[in-house]
Amino acid sequence: MQRRSFLKQSGLLTAGALTLSQTNLLANAPAKLISPFGVQLYSARDVMPKDPKGVMTDLAKMGYKQFESFSGAQGFLWGMEPKEMKSFLDGIGVKMVSTHFNFRGDMEKPDGLKKSIDMAHGAGLTYLLCPYIGPQKTWDDWKKIADMFNTAGEEVSKAGLKFGYHNHDYSFRPLDGKLPQEFLLANTDPKNVMFELDLCWIDVAGVNTAEHLKKYGKRYELCHVKDYTVQGGKPVQNDLGKGNVDFKKTLRIAMDSGIKYFLVEQEEYAESPMVSLKNDAEYMKKLAV
Repeated sequence: MQRRSFLKQSGLLTAGALTLSQTNLLANAPAKLISPFGVQLYSARDVMPKDPKGVMTDLAKMGYKQFESFSGAQGFLWGMEPKEMKSFLDGIGVKMVSTHFNFRGDMEKPDGLKKSIDMAHGAGLTYLLCPYIGPQKTWDDWKKIADMFNTAGEEVSKAGLKFGYHNHDYSFRPLDGKLPQEFLLANTDPKNVMFELDLCWIDVAGVNTAEHLKKYGKRYELCHVKDYTVQGGKPVQNDLGKGNVDFKKTLRIAMDSGIKYFLVEQEEYAESPMVSLKNDAEYMKKLAV
């Protein structure tokens, strides 16, 4: 055997041994609880407008220590001034780490993004997240989206916050044989644009979540912990642990990939949002991954 061939094969064997060793370490690592964990307030969208403080207080009592808000009719601070919101959350022992905001609307206004940045900054948030952009028909359209993300991300970063994108299933469905989500990951600046992984929607699209995280995990900093079953050929969300998502496997890889925030989200309920969110909180308290 020539020396060069020997070295190449030896290198492959060494790399294989390291990979096997890392896999064994992961498999044998002690299980740990996810603490703290949070909730996306959109899960309680049917009751939040009537009594935002009351609902948030109840969620805190359930065990949710982190909130992610969304832009409803009252705005993502629910009609409160930033300092008022921060003071209220401090009082119930919760931190609002992020919010979904009106990305397209803000980008179309001269000072729209700045206003959202100022509100988020004043209330102590870390992340401003684009919640939805819809499926795009061409790669040129996706390129425009990536450019918009880069523009927004640069402005948000300059203000000391982080900008990101939350996926649905459409960005994980192939366009001309390629995944738009991977295009966005490749064509946005890692310094200014991060991502929030929805564990339900990537699974609905049929993508292997574990493999995706092994490849791109460093770009994701938050995730939505969401479960579903398929009924009549369509995904139907349900309480955690009663659906198709393998949370033990997926969340362990998510933790090891560097995801920092684990936020429960549920948009459909067997009984009511607050009953489901109580069940979800109890599931999260016991889930060791």
